[in-house]
This record gives sequence, structure tokens and C-alpha cells, in this order.
Amino acid sequence: MSDRYAQFEALNVQQDGRLLRIELNRPDKLNSVSEDLQEELISIWPIVRRDESVGAVLLTGAGRSFSAGGDIKMMAERAASGFNGAQFIGGLMQRVKVLIQGILDVEQPIVCAVQGHAMGLGATLALCSDVTIMADDAVIADSHVVIGLVAGDGGTLIWPLLMPINKAKYYLMTGDRISGPEAAEMGMVFKSVPADELPATAEEIALKLANSASLAVRWTKYSINQVIRDRVHSLLDISVLLEGASYLSDDHRNSTAAFVDRRPAEYTGS
Repeated sequence: MSDRYAQFEALNVQQDGRLLRIELNRPDKLNSVSEDLQEELISIWPIVRRDESVGAVLLTGAGRSFSAGGDIKMMAERAASGFNGAQFIGGLMQRVKVLIQGILDVEQPIVCAVQGHAMGLGATLALCSDVTIMADDAVIADSHVVIGLVAGDGGTLIWPLLMPINKAKYYLMTGDRISGPEAAEMGMVFKSVPADELPATAEEIALKLANSASLAVRWTKYSINQVIRDRVHSLLDISVLLEGASYLSDDHRNSTAAFVDRRPAEYTGS
């Protein structure tokens, strides 16, 4: 494997022939997205795109879950600290747009295997991949609203493309969880398989794509992704701006504190 991937620590990166394996590597935190992990996710996709030795990517999470989403303990600490709202919102808009654009611009197909939980930003990572496979006992949800946030960092972008818009509205406005079989039945993921079959199934599909006609596969993906890129340009800025504003709300501060304290959240709508 090229030493270009040696810099990553929050990501475990390994290459097997033309297949690149990228593993979210915070298993003790259910692969919640810390600042370090987010920065590495932003950094890796442009490198992959330029790596002609990579035919496909297999994206996984170490341990029991694919990704629990944002690090809520970190959010609670930030919400209680009186942080600079304007500076935070500006940084959030930049990071989110670069991350999502980076995933969409990778020409090699990305196969994602979801075990355990894919929540919030974790759900966005899974659903912005090209072929998503879930374990039967896994669940996926955009849980932003549960912690008082707008589902702006990908939920409003990708969910309405994967299901009828009224269903997307329901799940984004409630944060309700969807099981692997339910997600497959709705067509939001490619398939759901028994948990013990997930690694082999995802690897088989990823290897098939990695060793297929490279240019034809890449350019087919690139053409289809234009639909999503158009949505990025039309709605992502406003979605992330509104999400950033909701970080300043009492509901966010109170609900993240409740999560850390392991008690029910109380929402005031402010």
C-alpha cells in the first residue's frame, strides 16, 4: 500500500490489490465522529480519488457499530461553554460541504457495510456511499432532531432521494430508527443480510467492483452522482446554516446535557 495512507490514525486504512479498506477506528466510542476523525474523513477522499491503484473502497466501522454519529459528550461540553457561534457556524459550513463533496467526487465506487448503529452523520456517511449493505439487526437513523439540531449535514440532502419525500420528512423530523430489513425494503440501502454474513457479502461486492472495467464503472458513478451534486449546490449551504444556528438553541444545550446525564430530554422550542 502507498505510504500516502500512513498519516491516518482515526481511520484504519489497508489495501488489498485494487480494493482499499477504510475503517472508522474509534470502537470504544462506537466510532462517533470526533474532530480528529472528521478531519481525517475530509482529508482521505481527495487522496483516494487521485490513487489510480484503487478500484473500489470498502467503508466499515471497527467494533460493534458502524458509527454513532456526532460525539454528543463533546457537543454537550461545547454547548455549555459559551462558544463563539458565528465562528462555529462558518467552520461547520466549510467542513461539512468539503466532506460531502469529497465523498461524492471520489470516482471509485464506495461499498459501505453497516453493523450496529449508523446514526446522524454516521447515517450520512453510509447513505452517501454507492452500495450500502446493512446487517439485519443494525439500525439507521438521522438523530439530529433528538439532540435539538437540524438534520443539515446530509440528512436533508440524501434521504429524500432514497425514499418518498413524505417518509423522508417523517424520519428526519422524528429521528426514528429503521432496521436493516426495513431499510432494504424501502430501497434506501442495497440489501440487508444476517449479521454474520455482512463482512463477506460487502467484501464480495466491493471486490467485484474493484476488479471491474475501471473507467466504465467510475464514469457511470460520476454521471449518476451529478443528481446529488446538483442538490448539494441547491440546498446544502442553507441546511448547514440552519443546523449551525440550532447549535445555539436551548433545546440543543438541554438535550445534550440530558444525554450525558442519562435522563430524558425536555424541549422548550427555544
